[in-house]
Amino acid sequence: MDIAQVAKRSGLAASTLRYYEEKGLITSIGRQGLRRVFDPGVIDQLSLIALGQAAGFSLDEIATMFAPNGKPDIDRKMLASKADEIDAQVARLKAMSKGLRHAAVCPAPSHSECPTFQRLLLAAASGSLKTK
Repeated sequence: MDIAQVAKRSGLAASTLRYYEEKGLITSIGRQGLRRVFDPGVIDQLSLIALGQAAGFSLDEIATMFAPNGKPDIDRKMLASKADEIDAQVARLKAMSKGLRHAAVCPAPSHSECPTFQRLLLAAASGSLKTK
């Protein structure tokens, strides 16, 4: 498949494909005129890259998920660690959502008099609500 076909099937710009190749995430198998040509398996590689990015992995981390032949070779400990990070982020976001929902309906005359909102402010000031 030439780069235009890969771009069309993957929904990625050709410039992104060239960048991924430069980073070592994908590899062309030759050229057809001036266009790079890729093995059809590159679509699976691009799907793994998209999944990794959606999970919050950096491109450098994603690069380690491929064996030299381009096949997936994913460190399970790295996956578990990322899942733990996501779980912690979800917990922080749920706590923030709960606090904001309470503040929205709190019967206190002002937010400065609402103990729940004050705890939320203290958590924000301490940095414990940061997601990264």
